[in-house]
Amino acid sequence: MIRHIVFFSAGSKADVASLVESLHGLKSIPAAERIEIAVNEKIDLIGNEVDVVVYGEFKDADALAAYHAHPAYSEAIARARPLREMRIAADFHSDA
Repeated sequence: MIRHIVFFSAGSKADVASLVESLHGLKSIPAAERIEIAVNEKIDLIGNEVDVVVYGEFKDADALAAYHAHPAYSEAIARARPLREMRIAADFHSDA
């Protein structure tokens, strides 16, 4: 399984809810086994630049590639891009 985690910071605090909403189309992509989109609770006292987190689980690299190739992905990213300041992504294999 591949876990795909993307961190976003909003351009302004007023954009956080709109950023979350713009990403909800990702949940319709069938290649993902699981997609969660959430506002960072900022419980950790160090490094709270991240406003929104997208967490995904994929069967394999082909499924992740299909997710990125899906039209709903392009639409969501086009809506999110003007609202975000920073984007950091991480992918890793998990046996869990």
